[in-house]
Amino acid sequence: MADLRVVVVGAGPAGIRAAQTFVEAGLRPIVIDEGNASGGQIYRRQPAQFRRSYETLYGFEAKTAKAIHDTFDRLVGQVDYRPETLAWNIYDGAVHTMRDGVAHKIPFDALVLATGATDRLLPIKGWTLPGCYSMGAAQIALKAQACAIGRQVVFLGTGPLLYLVSYQYAKAGADVAAVLDTSALSGQIHALGLMTSRPGLLAKGLYYRAQLLARGVPVHNGVTPVEIEGTDQVEAVRFRTRSGAERRVACDAVGMGFHLRSETQLADLARCAFVFDEDLAQWRPETDSDGRASVKGIYLAGDGARVLGADAAEKSGRLAALAALQDLGLPVAVRRMDVLRREQQRMEQFRRGLARAFPWPAELARAVADDVLVCRCEAITAGELRSTATLKGAPELNRAKALSRVGMGRCQGRYCGSAAAEILADVRGERVEAVGRLRGQAPVKPLPLSAVRGAAS
Repeated sequence: MADLRVVVVGAGPAGIRAAQTFVEAGLRPIVIDEGNASGGQIYRRQPAQFRRSYETLYGFEAKTAKAIHDTFDRLVGQVDYRPETLAWNIYDGAVHTMRDGVAHKIPFDALVLATGATDRLLPIKGWTLPGCYSMGAAQIALKAQACAIGRQVVFLGTGPLLYLVSYQYAKAGADVAAVLDTSALSGQIHALGLMTSRPGLLAKGLYYRAQLLARGVPVHNGVTPVEIEGTDQVEAVRFRTRSGAERRVACDAVGMGFHLRSETQLADLARCAFVFDEDLAQWRPETDSDGRASVKGIYLAGDGARVLGADAAEKSGRLAALAALQDLGLPVAVRRMDVLRREQQRMEQFRRGLARAFPWPAELARAVADDVLVCRCEAITAGELRSTATLKGAPELNRAKALSRVGMGRCQGRYCGSAAAEILADVRGERVEAVGRLRGQAPVKPLPLSAVRGAAS
């Protein structure tokens, strides 16, 4: 058993619980963490010199955040923890990493990918102006840097994170000028039946919204973004209300996010099969109920597999590690796995409710004007992308990438891929899944060529 090599990528709630499960089985897993401290995005730790309380930093999640941090702190001597390490490729049964400019090859018998999720973004006229941030970036500024992204902030998008981050800013004393939700309030009400499967989480969401209203923050549902105005920086947001009236809100910063998308690049490089998720209108790695991917020895957990939230990520991390132990021929508590599976089913019902309450606004992506930048890395407009289908005959997204360079930049389509697929599908008159998805390329993030040459094992 000592010869078994198990690796966990990610040290958020899913990765930490997976590592804990391996340690409990007598193994010493390697834990690869791109951050400088465990916790992931949701339980991101504050800098060492900060002294904010858990209650101040995490609110309702203070107890859980502390439990997650304490668990990993106790595990540190029993795992091979590698912070500030980028996992940039997976092939030939090994994870390829880089730290401090030095590349390493880490062979594995079992690999748990707990890579989390990122913001799903939608191109809007003016979204490249200084002062525009993703919702996650706005949250990082508040948690890790104790500052706001602006003096007068508009939060625009949809999904539970929209209300959570808006509330966190308002609670911290920031001037939240408005919360603009593209999802209709009626749809959120109709989805309540599914979301009652997790009444505690539903209650928190309702609390955040109530607190925003109590603090006098204008909350608009069913909006259509028109433009983020400004010359050298953000100055205002123009939008249409559900009734069609156009309004303008002055601000100097915008936090944007249209729910989340799973970070799937490493699963893609590992040659895992993908399926199209109809509820969320996006592709995700195919797994069984325990987290097994289509490639032997690879398991997915947390929001990197399905966006279910932090508490669900903990359970899926345990379940994926138990599945790996089972496949490695080690004893596991089958009853424990059955309990975790049932809990995951309940959380899956809540996920479907969220998808109905906060749908991806595909129609807004398809209606983006020709002169609006879709791919910020390569400066590709919606019009240039449309021309790959109308003038150059691109039948799917990767061909459009080859012809226009959309998704070929630093972010590799993380932020433009969803909208690009919608635009291409609209031009071709097809369902979005018919145009496929952008294939991942190594390295998943930029790294020096010198690090790749002569990689150390």
